[in-house]
Amino acid sequence: MPEAVRLEAVVHGRVQGVGFRMHVADAARQLNLVGWVANDSAGTVHCVAEGPRDDLERLLAALRSGPRGADVDRVDEAFSAATGAFARFEIRSGWHPGD
Repeated sequence: MPEAVRLEAVVHGRVQGVGFRMHVADAARQLNLVGWVANDSAGTVHCVAEGPRDDLERLLAALRSGPRGADVDRVDEAFSAATGAFARFEIRSGWHPGD
């Protein structure tokens, strides 16, 4: 089994109020990733996910494309060591400061 890593991403553009968090959660759950997605107060969407690097790259592609109605300008991404802190992937309501 591939080693788990962590992806932290901030999605910029028209990404709130268009079903973006559900889009991300659906993709992450299909890939069996764990972590969370939330709206940020800056109008962006923040995502933290852990799992195999290949699957995180697939999630990153979903972040870059977004759902219908979204207009993604850019995705700031960073990979690091997984923390193992998550049991599932969840949508966090409201603005979340992170872990």
